[in-house]
Amino acid sequence: MTLPARLLPRFRRLPVVTRLVLAVAITMSLVLTGTAGFVYWRVRMALDRQLDDDLATYQRSLDHAVRHQAQLPPGPSGSLQQILDAHGRVLDSSGAVRHRILLTHAELAAVARGATVRRDVGSLLPITSGTLRLQARLVTAGGHRRTVIAAVRRGHRDEALRELLAQLAIASGLTLIAASYVGYRTARAALRPVERYRAGAATLADGTQNPRLDVPADRDDEITRLGHTLNHMLDRLEASAERERRFVADASHELRTPLTLMRAELDVALHRPRTAGELTETLRSVDAEVQRLIDLSNALLELEELGSTDHITRAPVLLAELLDAAVTPHRRTAARTGRTLTVDATRLIVDVDARWLRPAIGNLVNNALRHGHGTVRLTATVEEDMLCVSVTDQGPGFPPEFLPRAFDRFARAETSRTSDGSGLGLAFVHAVAAAHGGTTHADNAGQGAAVTLRLPC
Repeated sequence: MTLPARLLPRFRRLPVVTRLVLAVAITMSLVLTGTAGFVYWRVRMALDRQLDDDLATYQRSLDHAVRHQAQLPPGPSGSLQQILDAHGRVLDSSGAVRHRILLTHAELAAVARGATVRRDVGSLLPITSGTLRLQARLVTAGGHRRTVIAAVRRGHRDEALRELLAQLAIASGLTLIAASYVGYRTARAALRPVERYRAGAATLADGTQNPRLDVPADRDDEITRLGHTLNHMLDRLEASAERERRFVADASHELRTPLTLMRAELDVALHRPRTAGELTETLRSVDAEVQRLIDLSNALLELEELGSTDHITRAPVLLAELLDAAVTPHRRTAARTGRTLTVDATRLIVDVDARWLRPAIGNLVNNALRHGHGTVRLTATVEEDMLCVSVTDQGPGFPPEFLPRAFDRFARAETSRTSDGSGLGLAFVHAVAAAHGGTTHADNAGQGAAVTLRLPC
């Protein structure tokens, strides 16, 4: 079903229920019109066939009587006959028509040339009286040419067709009303859950806490799946809002601490005259806090930049060289603390963004050196186009309650709250993995912590 181009914009602005009802009504109108037209055509053909048979039978009897110069036989009820000579004069006629010739001059000329003429007199609609179907042809009788006209009444046929049209119109109208009503009720029933979901989602704007849509659990259709999808979206939005609130609170805390320390150092330095050595120590302390702020700002900027995979530029790189470049800055720290740092990797070429992956691996090694004990082991394998990088240590491991949020921003185990670090290291690793289309996993493996990074290569 198509609508004119100028009506489409107006149609699309209508409510969905109205559009559905209109679509059902228009479609049903076309179907009912086609069905009614087919039924009318079939009934009219049957009635016309019967009428033509009666007319042909009457015509043959008249032809036979004229040809043998016998008395004209009576025809069906209400039938008429008329006999004309070669000049178009009436020789015999039914009383109802008397001397009024039933044929036109053109039809008389056609009959004179040997053609058979058939036509209807009067119309079905509007109603006219004296409707006929006549047939005329040329007959030779005793060497003379005669035009024999036979006509039968169409009243019963026309009455039956008019009654049929009325019944079809009534039946089609009632069917259209019923179909439109059923379509309206069905559309309303189908869209009622959508409206309920819309009203539920609208409560978000009112600040409703933990809004959820009431989705039936005993069915699985398109509307129900939409409800589950919206609930999943609401879960994601709530989790995102919670992370943002926690991020703002943690960021405020992390920024406030170095700023407070700097203010305290400066206040003490300004409280009374200080020696050059004391001022130098104060400036060094302030410089350390400034560097901490710079590192924190850079980490936040890097996390935001990694929020889009558009910043990932993959290129072939030798895996062993990538790991060596990530570990080299930390070998001196490991040697100074008497720790062993081992790297186990095959000499394969991987397709990754080394600019981001190198510092991510460095963060894992740095965390293991800072919070763990014993040997720090870095292993890397490639299986089925997946790069698996794992860093393990022999320290106390992660507290069990910390594991679910190990990769959240500013997340730090309680035991490490007083140590250096902003809690963005593992968050950065997770962002790098996500940007590559990979995953991260933190766990306690044997004696110590294990962090695994998996990404397609």
